[in-house]
Amino acid sequence: MTELSAPTDLPASTDPSVLRDRSFPRDLSFLRDDPVIAVVRAPRIPDAAALCAALAEGGINLTEFTCTTPHVTDHLLKASKAGWRVGLGTVLTAEQARRGVEAGAAFLVTPGCRPEVAEAAAAAGVPVVLGALTPTEVAHAVDLGAAAVKIFPARAFGPGYFKDLRGPYPDVPLVASGGVSAGNAAEFLAHGALAVCAGTDVVPPDVVAAGDWAEITRRARAFTSACAAAAS
Repeated sequence: MTELSAPTDLPASTDPSVLRDRSFPRDLSFLRDDPVIAVVRAPRIPDAAALCAALAEGGINLTEFTCTTPHVTDHLLKASKAGWRVGLGTVLTAEQARRGVEAGAAFLVTPGCRPEVAEAAAAAGVPVVLGALTPTEVAHAVDLGAAAVKIFPARAFGPGYFKDLRGPYPDVPLVASGGVSAGNAAEFLAHGALAVCAGTDVVPPDVVAAGDWAEITRRARAFTSACAAAAS
C-alpha cells in the first residue's frame, strides 16, 4: 500500500489535506497492466461474457458495465463467473456499490466524487476510481481514498489538461474518460493519464446489442494499437 505524503518544502502554516500523510489505497496493477477500460452503455447485452472475450481478443482486458445498463448486475455476474475482470461504473450510491461487488465487480467507478461509494468500496476492499474535473475535485477524490481519479469529461479540456494537473498532483493516478477515441487516446496517455476509457468508439450500443463480436474485436484492436504509440 502506498502513502501520499506532504512534500517537505511546504510552508509550516500550510495544511494541504490532499497531501497530508494518509492511507492511499492504490491497487493499480489492473490499470498499469491494462491501461484501457471499455465502458459499456447499451440497452441490451446478449452475452456479457462473450463481449468481454471479444474485447480481450482485441487487447482490452478490463470492462466496465454501467449502472445505466438494464440488468447490469446479471451481466457482471455472468462475466465475472467466466473469469473476466469487470467493474461497475456510474455508481452513485453505496447500495449500488454493494450490489456490484456482490455480483463480481473488481473495481468501482463514479462520474463524480461520491463519499458513500468510496466508503462502500473501502469496506468491500475493492478499488474505486472517483470522477472529478477541477483541481479541487481531484483533491477531494484523493481525500476520499480513490485508487485513481477519473477526469470526466476529458474532452472538456483535452489531453494538455492532464499535463497541467501533473504539476500540482504528480503522484495522483489519472484516468481519461469522456470523448476518448482511437484518434486521441495516445495523446491522453502521453500527457500523463495512467489509463483511458474507451466508450462508443469501441463499444457502440447498437453493435453491442447486435452481438457483433467480430466488429467489437476489430474496434478494440484499433484502439489498443493507437494507444501503443504512447508507449513507444
